[in-house]
Amino acid sequence: MVRLRFAPSPTGSLHLGGLRTALYNYLFARKNGGEWILRIEDTDSARAVPGAVDNIRSALAWAGLEYDFGPGKHGPHGPYFQSERLDLYHMYSDKLLESGRAYRCFCSADKLQETRERLARLGSNATYDKTCLNLTEEEVARRVRAGEKSVVRLNDSNLPRRTTPPDLVFGSLKDAHASLPTDPVLLKSDMFPTYHLASVVDDHEMGITHVCRGEEWLLSLPLHLDLYASLGLQPPQFAHLPLLLNPDGTKMSKRKGDVQVFDYKRRGWDPQAVLNWLALAGWGHTHAESGDVVAKQAPDSTAVMTLAELVREFDLEALTHRRTVLDPMKLEYLNKHHLMRTMSSDDGLTELAERVHDIVKAAFPLSPHTTVPEIKRVIQALQGRMTNLQDIPTLAPYFFVDPDLTSPEAQSMSKLFTAKDYAKIVPAIIARLEAPGLQWELASLTAILHDQVKKLGVKQKALMNVVRRQLTGMKTGPGIAEIMLLLGKDRTLERMRVQSS
Repeated sequence: MVRLRFAPSPTGSLHLGGLRTALYNYLFARKNGGEWILRIEDTDSARAVPGAVDNIRSALAWAGLEYDFGPGKHGPHGPYFQSERLDLYHMYSDKLLESGRAYRCFCSADKLQETRERLARLGSNATYDKTCLNLTEEEVARRVRAGEKSVVRLNDSNLPRRTTPPDLVFGSLKDAHASLPTDPVLLKSDMFPTYHLASVVDDHEMGITHVCRGEEWLLSLPLHLDLYASLGLQPPQFAHLPLLLNPDGTKMSKRKGDVQVFDYKRRGWDPQAVLNWLALAGWGHTHAESGDVVAKQAPDSTAVMTLAELVREFDLEALTHRRTVLDPMKLEYLNKHHLMRTMSSDDGLTELAERVHDIVKAAFPLSPHTTVPEIKRVIQALQGRMTNLQDIPTLAPYFFVDPDLTSPEAQSMSKLFTAKDYAKIVPAIIARLEAPGLQWELASLTAILHDQVKKLGVKQKALMNVVRRQLTGMKTGPGIAEIMLLLGKDRTLERMRVQSS
């Protein structure tokens, strides 16, 4: 079975790059009928942030990325916190020591620093002189019994032959083993493993078939392959994901701008739109499928796709090798269209209204018009105009409270018609709206507006601007008849009777 893992460290809130990595693991697993695991790599306790695991789990739940096994979802591969798997790493470390593929090093931090500086002065690329490799078994045993602190190092002069398999995204890779530090540390003096040993051991023990992770781990790939070979294990297939960049081309980082997933939740972005945006960032490569002469085109970067559609279309080999700028304008476009999709059904409208209800109520605490049914009608009226649900209070406050006709925008609208036109239009519209037997429906209200243009001999633009100003105090918005319909007869007439200043 295809099995993947998303393995964040609990060093802070989940950010967009991490969410995209989780998403690609999810998409590949679901596309291939497999599983994916959430594994918490918490062996560096000094960098752990309280609450980080809960944040990661909550962010994945908000996005709708449900993992098969992990914290809170026990299964056959647990435990899912690396800090609870130390005996396993010690067992594999002992295997490497017994086979001569690793050795104990007792050098102090000061001694190691002195060694590095000496080697650098000699023009050597080595970072360690292998002093402890030459210790006898008796000497090592004596020092261990004496309680001396030590680390376990990989013996890179005793590595088995191996190859570098092609990456599922980057293709053929050069073996960059020479860029690794000399005899890398696998087990630290506190008996906790380094990331490299723990990652290799867990991926094997959990039956991971594909490792889908960020491009920054390409530098560690030679060491991981060395470990698989030294332990006699079959490595999984690797897929390294190109980094996401800020609009200015710099690397996306937690210290630069709002990149945390919960920043996007807080600002009201639709989770489906965020996933759509992240999935298509860099998904633009074309390739010919095996046995097929027709090239397969990846989705356009603004294709509006649900999570189910992303699963169906996903192809790791269709990812570009280039680092990708995450364009916020594309998120706005996708969010707008995801909202339109959701509001196409009554259930979807209800869901959106409930989601934004608290925000609207907080914006207009004294308004009696902030019920979920009323918000549903407002969302419908703003269809195609709204980019984000949280736009509602600023985009159309007049649905909830009376407009301020003394505002700069309302005052500027007075220049769009003459005082003479205003004096004719307002009483005429009021009279028609007060007429007995008027059906308060869109067709009737639209007909009244058009009829009055002809009867009063005014320009349509002037009439519409007069009525729009009275009803909303804002230059843009839904159609006038639609606004009247939603406000209702009493509120519409009340606003039409307010005298222009």
